[in-house]
This record gives sequence, C-alpha cells and structure tokens, in this order.
Amino acid sequence: MNSPSTSSGNASYLMALDAGTGSIRAVIFSLEGQQIAVGQAEWQHNPLADVPGSMEFDLHKNWQLTCQCIRQALAAAHLPASAIAAVAACSMREGIVLYDKSGEPLWACANVDSRASREVSELKEIHHGEFEREAYLHSGQTLALGAMPRLLWLAHHRPDIYRRAATLTMISDWLAYMLTGELAVDPSNAGTTGMLSLETRNWHPELLELAGLRADILSPVLETGTRLGSVTALSAEQCGLKAGTPVGMGGGDVQLGSLGLGLVHAGQTAVLGGSFWQQVVNLPRPVTDPQMNIRINPHVIPGMAQAECISFFTGLTMRWFRDAFCSEEKLLAERLGVDTYSLLEEMAARVPAGSWGVMPIFSDAMHFKNWYHAAPSFINLSIDPQKCNKQTLFRALEENAAIVSACNLDLIAEFSGVNASSLVFAGGGSKGKLWSQILSDVTGKPVKVPQVKEATALGCAIAAGVAAGLYRSLAETGEALVRWEREYQPNAAHHEGYMAQKTHWQAVYADQLTLVDSGLTTSMWKAPGL
Repeated sequence: MNSPSTSSGNASYLMALDAGTGSIRAVIFSLEGQQIAVGQAEWQHNPLADVPGSMEFDLHKNWQLTCQCIRQALAAAHLPASAIAAVAACSMREGIVLYDKSGEPLWACANVDSRASREVSELKEIHHGEFEREAYLHSGQTLALGAMPRLLWLAHHRPDIYRRAATLTMISDWLAYMLTGELAVDPSNAGTTGMLSLETRNWHPELLELAGLRADILSPVLETGTRLGSVTALSAEQCGLKAGTPVGMGGGDVQLGSLGLGLVHAGQTAVLGGSFWQQVVNLPRPVTDPQMNIRINPHVIPGMAQAECISFFTGLTMRWFRDAFCSEEKLLAERLGVDTYSLLEEMAARVPAGSWGVMPIFSDAMHFKNWYHAAPSFINLSIDPQKCNKQTLFRALEENAAIVSACNLDLIAEFSGVNASSLVFAGGGSKGKLWSQILSDVTGKPVKVPQVKEATALGCAIAAGVAAGLYRSLAETGEALVRWEREYQPNAAHHEGYMAQKTHWQAVYADQLTLVDSGLTTSMWKAPGL
C-alpha cells in the first residue's frame, strides 16, 4: 500500500457512496480503512399502479437523498470537503438507468423490479429455447434478473422511452455520472445485465441483436479503480463535495464487499449474511455451470470471476420469527440492554445440534435456470413443549441457513473444482456467535469473522483510493486492510450429524416442491418468467 500522495495535501479520507436496495449511504474512511462517519437515508422504489411487479427508481429524489447523506457524513466527521481525497460509488446489482443523447437520465428501475415476466418467457423461446443457454454461456447470467427483458418491456410498453434511450448504465454509474458528468460502466456491476462477456469483460452486443434489441446504447466499460473524472462545480454545489475531487469507478456491492473482506485470490470463499445470504467463491478463470444452477459474475479483480449463490429471505425470515413470536424476548432484551438475537442465541445454544429433527422449509439451494421455492413451513414439529419451542425453532432456522449455504457451495464445487479450505462469514448474520459456529459445524470448515462491518463500503473506498493513486492496487489493499475478530473450528461430531440432516432436508424440500407443482401450496418466491 502506498503512502498518501503529497499532491493530495490534507485530503486524507475516502468516501464511498453505497446505494443498497433500501437505502443510500455515504461512508467516510481513513486511508487505513477505519470507518470515520456515515450519512444514511432510506429510499423507496415506486410501483406503478397498472404495472404488476414494477419498482421504479426515483432519479430526482434519490439524488437529493444522496446529497443529503454526503453532507451528513461530512458534518458527522467534522471534516471539510477538502479532506476527501477521492470518491467512488457502488450499488445493488441489476438496477439500470437509461439516458438520452444529451446525457439526461430518462428512466431507472431497482434490482427488485419484476415487471418483465412475460418478456422473460418470450426471450426464452428464441432459437427454440436455446437463447438463454447461449446468454448464460457468455455472461454467466440467466434472463430472469437481467436487463434484456426490461428493455424488451420498454420497447413493448414505453416506446417513447425506448426510442429516446442513448446510453445504459447501472445505478452505481449513475451516481458517478451525477458527480462527474462522465458515463461508463464497470464489469462487476454491468456483468449482471446478462449482456457482458465474462471472457472479454466487455459488452457482447450480439446478444441484444439476437433478442431484437438495440445494441447502440452500451456505454464504455472501465475497470473498477480507474479514474472516471472529477466532481464538477455543479455537483459540488449540490452535494457539498469539493469541485475537482477525483471520482473512481466503483462496482457491484457483492464484489466490492469481497474486496473489502480481502477475498482477492482464487479459491477464497465467503458467506455474506444479510437480508438475503450470498455464498461467493473466487474462480481462477471464467467458467460456467453446465447445469445453469449458479450465477457467475466478473470479480472487481481483472481476469477473475466469482461464482455466486443466493439464499432467499434468510435474514428476513429471522426478523419475521423474532417479530412474530418473540415479543417477550424483545422486551427482556430491551430491559437488559442487549440485542434480541443475542438473547435468542443464548436460549438456542442449549438446544442440541440438529434441533430435535425440526426442518425449516424456506429458501432452497440455488437453481438459476428454473428457480422457485416451496411454501414456507416447519417439518417434523412435535407437541413436546420441552423439545419444540421458540429456542428450538430459532436454532433450526440458523442450522437451515447454514445447510442451504453448504448445498450451494457443493453446487459450485461440482462444476468448478474449487473447494474452499475455510470460509469468511460477514454481514449481519456473522454477529451471531452461535450462528458462526453452526456454519463451521455444518460445512466442516474453519470460519473467520472480520472486524469490518461495512465491507462493501470499504471495498468501494479502496476503489476510490486506487483511482486517486493513493493505493497501488485493489488486491494488495484489500488484503492489507482486512482484520479478523473471531475464528471458529468445526466440531467433527456435529458435522457428521449435520451431513445426514442435510441429505434428509434435500429430500424433504424436493417433496415439498411437488405440493407447489400440484397447486396445493403457494411458493414463497418464483423467478420471473416461471
């Protein structure tokens, strides 16, 4: 890691703009990776009354919220704008923004927008159903979460917008554009459009042409950590940053989060425990899954790809359980001045491994091509209050999250040959000491929990620092700044029991899916187009 550049004067802090699904945050870091201050605001995505599944991204209001967060972070840090050496932006993947030929933002949607189900089905029929496989082989993405169905929806339903569109970017790139007036995308985030080649890390316009879509709206591709431009005078007036502050290319939230965790070498693996859980594995080269079960994304490290699985609603399921059934524990935790989840973990730690055979049926392992879930339920409940109670169900949910993660890591290992020797566990789930141990016991691997709680924002700040010449490289800096808080070793006896439990759970889940197929129960979630 370089010493700070003398040309930066007293500018010795970095700012990350982190645009998540539910909020925008401006986070300030020191050059040593210490979080100094944060400004945060929640934002809402707007459903259109006559468009089921629509979630439009409010460009005007959300830029105002971004400016508010920047000023809030500077005030909280007691820093002048001149102290910020560089800025970069990261965002939820899949959210896209369209611009007209003058650079005016026209239209945007969030990652959760699912209006294009019919268009997904239409695209799947191209070339006798082979178009999706061809798109996946090039991009590592299936159609359900990509940009092409949304563009086709615009062509069908909003031709006024579609005709005027001259450029496409991701939401992180829109933030950078609002700061600099420069339009470009980076591979890690643009890769989630399904229109970028894993091999070349550049657009694959032939896919749009095959889909009957315009291929003239693709903006330049710049690698994460490249300097895009500088904060303009107009932007400085709006947001409170200093005009001329360098702005670097950011990227996708998960890939930059991996950078912030020091996951910069092939084979390194993380479980990111948030509202949804992700299991990410660094691949030495781009390779796709013959079964199309696993998503493959460009890493922010050039030449490297990342296999990614998603466990749906894992953190949200825990919140539901806490809020629906644990009001007494919430009150007790408030009186004791502790977190409710910590109290529930203390209770659950007294339940034997295996939770008396209780099997939660919520998120399934990832099946990217044909992905849907069974109806939420608990299987194997008993009427013994000593065995079937809150603490048992809470522990069963934690065990199940770890089992789904293990199933997903198995899927990645099957086609890639990459089998991690240890795991990094980060995000809100990693606060749970019992959960961390359960993840180690289920997978049979050592689990390391980092000190940093804002890995995505830190990775984004590293990108800003590289763009400004304050750090030598993304990989070197990510490794240098990561610090570890705790480490867990697997219990061999528990691991053996969990392996049997995993096999049983997979069979039970498959059986539960047949109830959805028969119309007897309602799927927790289905991918668009199914």
